[in-house]
Amino acid sequence: MAILKVARLGHPVLRQLSAPVPRGQIRTAETQRLIDDMVETMREYNGAGLAAPQVHVLQQICVIEVHGNPRYPEAPAIPLTVLINPVVTALTEETEDGWEGCLSVPGPYAELPRAFRARVDGVDIDGRPVTIEATGMAARCLQHEMDHLEGIVYVDKLPEEVRDRLLAEAAGPGGELPA
Repeated sequence: MAILKVARLGHPVLRQLSAPVPRGQIRTAETQRLIDDMVETMREYNGAGLAAPQVHVLQQICVIEVHGNPRYPEAPAIPLTVLINPVVTALTEETEDGWEGCLSVPGPYAELPRAFRARVDGVDIDGRPVTIEATGMAARCLQHEMDHLEGIVYVDKLPEEVRDRLLAEAAGPGGELPA
């Protein structure tokens, strides 16, 4: 396994739509290696999730896991979940504000409303259909990673003044604001 380079905000790969993974490609050595490397990368950087575009691959693959994560010490455990070609559906209009960060926007966190309850339909690492219903932090992670597959970064959903402050913090002194 390998630690992959994570794209930072401003890199064009984060703004592109990801392509579905053809069913016949899911069990190939190349796709399975990518998934293994994504899990290893997510764990190395203490992420709660990672989407393929964040590692410069425009495919609809994401991984999610939370176990004693120092970035999210109060978060409930989420078992390792691999999702391919996921479609996320909000199951309620009720939203919950929660703190989010992103490996592609290192440093700052921001509070963001997300649907409290969501469902994802897709396929698992073996190409089998899977449906997951989640609430709270797990629902937030699913929605966050799905956004990446659609070329959206969580800062895009923030009010302009909050986004500008957060990006200035991420850029550091004298830094350029990422796009």
